[in-house]
Amino acid sequence: MPKLEVGPIGLLPPSAAAQGIFQPEKGSPNQLVEGEHVPEDKALETLAHELLTRRNPTLHPGPMLVWGWNEETKHKATLTLDIVAEVPGMNIIPMPDYRPIYPKIDPEAVMNPCHPNLTIQHNKIEVCVFIGVHCHFANVTLKMIRANTNCYTMAWCAYDGHEDALLSIRDLDADKLLKIKAAIIKAKKDGVEPWALTAIGKEELEETKARKARLKAPDKESTTLFMGELESGLDENAE
Repeated sequence: MPKLEVGPIGLLPPSAAAQGIFQPEKGSPNQLVEGEHVPEDKALETLAHELLTRRNPTLHPGPMLVWGWNEETKHKATLTLDIVAEVPGMNIIPMPDYRPIYPKIDPEAVMNPCHPNLTIQHNKIEVCVFIGVHCHFANVTLKMIRANTNCYTMAWCAYDGHEDALLSIRDLDADKLLKIKAAIIKAKKDGVEPWALTAIGKEELEETKARKARLKAPDKESTTLFMGELESGLDENAE
């Protein structure tokens, strides 16, 4: 049975489909975890454990969630934010647009679908979630992340799911989002320690917070003062 592995795999890894990995059929009680069909409860247990214990968990919401184009989407967005609140230290970096971002990419503000590995590597993300990303862009982007990073990718998809994600939840609706939240709460009650609450996690998050604060408010020593002389204009009232 083929198994999908965490990267980095290499420049051009074979797609999951080329390895014989396919999604469970619609209506199946299973979900896809690392290339294997497993019962949904087991998949949600794995989802919660990986999301809580891996470094810098990050949500990447796409246009179908970010733009709130109908009431169902707005409801899903609210439930998704509730899930983020249950994962200590979880960050949100959206993918609001699929157009190439040039000449400068801010990997802390958005995920560039053309170079997703830059966002993953810059933020040292070792587990991420795609939600609301159109399937054709998600498939390519997930494969690129698996090729170039050690990030454990998840796809929470309202349709058929994504075999190139390490963990794929298909037919996502409000009920499944509530199940995901419940699985995370249960994992914490069962003693799973979130990465953000470990000594290493706390130290890294504090360093990140301090770095961002310095960028917003540089100290005097790192500030370049304007030393040029001002030109004098004509003053009609001058004597």
